[in-house]
Amino acid sequence: MTSVTVLGSTGSIGTNTLDVIRQNSRRFRVFALAAGRNTELLARQIIEFRPSVAVVSAPELLPILAETLASLQLPSPEWPELRAGPRGLVEISTAPESDVVVSAIVGVGGLEATYEAARAGKKIGLANKESLVSAGRLVMDAVRAHSAELLPIDSEHNGAHQCFRAGARAEVTKLVLTASGGPFRNTPRSAFSEITPAQALQHPTWKMGNRITIDSATLMNKSLEIIEARWLFGIEPERIRVLIHPQSVVHSMVSFRDGSVLAQLGRPDMRVPIQYALTWPEHVPGPVKAPDFAQLAALTFETPDSERFPSLRMAYAAARMGGVAPTVMNAANEMAVAAFLAGRSTFLDIFRTVEHALSQVVAGGQTTLGDIIAADADIRARLAR
Repeated sequence: MTSVTVLGSTGSIGTNTLDVIRQNSRRFRVFALAAGRNTELLARQIIEFRPSVAVVSAPELLPILAETLASLQLPSPEWPELRAGPRGLVEISTAPESDVVVSAIVGVGGLEATYEAARAGKKIGLANKESLVSAGRLVMDAVRAHSAELLPIDSEHNGAHQCFRAGARAEVTKLVLTASGGPFRNTPRSAFSEITPAQALQHPTWKMGNRITIDSATLMNKSLEIIEARWLFGIEPERIRVLIHPQSVVHSMVSFRDGSVLAQLGRPDMRVPIQYALTWPEHVPGPVKAPDFAQLAALTFETPDSERFPSLRMAYAAARMGGVAPTVMNAANEMAVAAFLAGRSTFLDIFRTVEHALSQVVAGGQTTLGDIIAADADIRARLAR
């Protein structure tokens, strides 16, 4: 049995990961679950999957979780060990009992645990893109130095990982990441100032958490994925291209120097890349069927409008700047999205906030994990005022 730790078990990726484990119960068992504040769902997951350890985001949530477990009539001798906070995340991510760590915590809060899992030589299923956006060089250096394995769970990077297996990295000329375009791909920029959170949360293809859904609407998710792919695949940002593909069937394409192009296709269901990350290098039977090409409508592609969606050019700028620029871009975006969802700012303010934050960054410089965490905290504090 392969023992799995799930960081962010109550989120969209976490619940889909547990469904994959549920479908493959003879192959996987859960060693540890970590959640934020959703103690009700975490308690139900504990009852079903019986982890050895469960972690919540803050100590004050521990008695609430204990009370919930008691109310669900799980005898206390059958409870997992209960821990809290960032230290708890690192402990379960580096524990000898854990074979695979699925890093699905949204935001920079998952960075330290992911980095330490790499240093512990773990197999990591990475859905926390901020780990590579903010600390790509550090994380990938740790992966190589400690013989860890890093398998992307983002559908686009997961598709690219499969395509890259067909040839040597030196033979690759271009990587194409596809984007659905979100709900506003045909909306005039003149109407962006009137967009409401409710409208922005209506994604046409994927069912995801609020933050990533807004990032899809601004194309910021694809912008962050450019930086993530740069480190994950060791490819220069200038050779990474984004195409709008509303059908969300083709997830990635890789061009080789002989003129051939390989594409990875699949239904828009996150269980496919999650299962690939858990079972790599095998492809095993899963709960999602392959697309029926006879039933598919036309597959279309178009170049994104960088004037309407300036987040893409910000990503290339942040990648060129290096240092803490990608960290600042990510943190400013998180704060701007939170303000938009809370009704304190407009949809256009998301772009303005990120661009202004990047304009204050000094390019270059070597960064440590401490530098990255400090830069992240600094921009959040300034934007919270």
